[in-house]
Amino acid sequence: MPYNFSPSSLSLLKECPRCFWLHFNKGIKRPEGIFPSLPGGMDKILKAHFDSFRDSDELPPELKGMDDEVTLFDDAELLKVWRNNFKGIQWTDEKGNFFRGAVDNILQKGKKLIVLDYKTRGYPLKEDTAKHYQDQLDIYNLLLRKNGYETEDYAYLLFYHPDRVNEDGDFVFHTDLIRMDISVKNAERIFKEAVKVLEGDMPEAPDNCQFCRWVDKCKLYD
Repeated sequence: MPYNFSPSSLSLLKECPRCFWLHFNKGIKRPEGIFPSLPGGMDKILKAHFDSFRDSDELPPELKGMDDEVTLFDDAELLKVWRNNFKGIQWTDEKGNFFRGAVDNILQKGKKLIVLDYKTRGYPLKEDTAKHYQDQLDIYNLLLRKNGYETEDYAYLLFYHPDRVNEDGDFVFHTDLIRMDISVKNAERIFKEAVKVLEGDMPEAPDNCQFCRWVDKCKLYD
């Protein structure tokens, strides 16, 4: 049976293979928690902010100091598709498994593309913060390459966190631009592992997964 994947659904595989298996094969999904609206609002504003600079053929101040050859992706209509959570960058493998990922933005350097992803958080970065998004960036790059695009072997994470409130009452955000090396092989490994897990028997429940305990207690599957 073919499966439909996204970077967020594939992240569940790393958290708990059993929850991942139940999600796709039994339709038993983890209960959804309360999701704050601020990140979504910030995402919308940031995309409009970057688009205004693209239209004037400039880089926004957050990206100043980058290589002079780097520009914002100039195909606005295609970027609109790639940003759409219901469309995104798509690829179907030889078994019919469907993969989709929606990017925040794309940079260009000559003929090569560079993924740029925005992240909003409440506090300054920790030493390992950026590493949590490695798989996501790797998957975006693999999807682009599967669609015939060349990408650089790196991507960027642009973090925003509150810095201060100025005398006019406006919030000022601090930004951190982090360059991340890309591993397409890692993305390929994730895809293969996802299909392998789903085509096999249900994995054992890990000791530390509260959701697995909830599923077993409620007897939600045969």
